[in-house]
Amino acid sequence: MGFFWGVVYVIMTATIRHEITEFMEDNNMTINQLARLSSINSGSLSSILNGNRPMSVNQIDRITESMGLTDGHFYDRYIYECIFHTTPDWRRLGAFLERCATLNKLDCLHVAARMTMENITYAPMLFDLAETFYNEEKYKAAAILYECVAESEKFQHSERLALCHYRLFLHSSSDNQETNWQAVVLFEPYIERLNESYQLDAYQNLINIYVSLTQWDKAASLAVRMGSKAMAGYENPHSGYQGRHPHIFYILYSYLIRAGHYYECRDYEQALYYVGLYEKPDFIKKPTEDECKIIEQFREWAEANRYLFGLMSGQLDVLKKYVDYVASREDEIFLAICSIMIAANRYQLHVDPILDRFKEHLHYRPQKNQISTISEQVTMSRYTRLLAELGIYYLNSKQYDRGLSYILDSLEYSIRIKSDNGMLRCMGIFEQFRHSSSEEILRRYDELIGAVQKLSVYAWSPVV
Repeated sequence: MGFFWGVVYVIMTATIRHEITEFMEDNNMTINQLARLSSINSGSLSSILNGNRPMSVNQIDRITESMGLTDGHFYDRYIYECIFHTTPDWRRLGAFLERCATLNKLDCLHVAARMTMENITYAPMLFDLAETFYNEEKYKAAAILYECVAESEKFQHSERLALCHYRLFLHSSSDNQETNWQAVVLFEPYIERLNESYQLDAYQNLINIYVSLTQWDKAASLAVRMGSKAMAGYENPHSGYQGRHPHIFYILYSYLIRAGHYYECRDYEQALYYVGLYEKPDFIKKPTEDECKIIEQFREWAEANRYLFGLMSGQLDVLKKYVDYVASREDEIFLAICSIMIAANRYQLHVDPILDRFKEHLHYRPQKNQISTISEQVTMSRYTRLLAELGIYYLNSKQYDRGLSYILDSLEYSIRIKSDNGMLRCMGIFEQFRHSSSEEILRRYDELIGAVQKLSVYAWSPVV
């Protein structure tokens, strides 16, 4: 193995120096002329070309530019010639990793980081650099370094290891349910090892993913823990539990999620109990301006949810009140339509006037409220369900083309987010009404089934 890497090193070194020398020969250029062109000291350049000293990343960049080559042209070979031919020097290595991130040379960054971790003493420095990348929003570069540090971390209970996994979890979260499920499984065991200053937001992010996956039991369980920690932070500001929002947000959000859990279980009485807890939070004393905004937002949600829970429990007379209430609250309309369509299909309600009134809200767009932006995962999951409910609604009224078009829209979004439940629901409904579909609808369905099959083949292909 040592001989093999020695051969690679010789070939790499000879090749990179050879290209520079060949460039000088082709252009009848002396060392002094290249030195002036690249703004490198002629003595230093001579030592580099004679193999007596390695190049810094700044020097290789200058030479590359002088040769008219693209930025980073020599980086794959530079790793072996100038960094790993001896014990890596962090000044040279750190500068190289930063330059790779800047140029988006992630393959080179990955190779260099992996080789660096053969010496675990570099783990703290790689972690600090990953945090720098993260704060600079160079998330892909940061993820590479977090993965390396996490894999090499010996102290399995360290905060640094937990934070690596948390950063990777945030980086992995997307509108893809399959990816999100993998992300929560990998991260959740580390959440209690995070520093307290990260835990409240970490819990909220985990809960949002579980809600988007309709894993309400899990979401509610995490909400209980989040609420308990937030209350500890509220009662003792020196406890360490901090977050992006005031403590009361996490407490009230915990109640909101628990109400949602019982709502999904159709236990509306228990759901309304938790609505009362976030509607009138008596534990809050002398709220700040920011806390007043949060209190008002949850109070509005409580009022809307009282209408919603009543409607879902069969109190159909509240529908008009519910619609009138959300009509003046732009941020609440999308969620209300999703819920109204479920109720319409459950109780065979005629809601065409409501759909006409809010037709501009039947298209996908990011959702927000007074205090935050709704997570993409939750919004995409809700929108996929809305399309299916619209399809069912029009199929029930014998508008088959329109209904099946919505079912296929839902299927398409289910494929996009890799929602198994969504795909199965849409395929089951379509097959039930296949006899009523037009040739155009059938062609589109066949195309989408082909996409589903590709997902299945990918998911179940054996590793070879």
